[in-house]
Amino acid sequence: MLRIVLTVLFILVCIALSVIVLAQEGKSAGLGAISGAAETYWGKNKGRSMEGKLVKFTRILAIVFMVLAVILNLKRL
Repeated sequence: MLRIVLTVLFILVCIALSVIVLAQEGKSAGLGAISGAAETYWGKNKGRSMEGKLVKFTRILAIVFMVLAVILNLKRL
């Protein structure tokens, strides 16, 4: 029973992680830093913006993904 619950949770985390990664801007969108655009308000406060929140949420989901993958690969579960 526990294995089924963890597998369903793992699938949900996989889907959420895929959606969050696809929702993020590409690294090429940050080329404005060459012309000095990084000194704007959004460049300084990127951690508080929506993009910063997506990056933090991606890290959290990636950690949960790895932990669930290890747990599901244990033989005695």
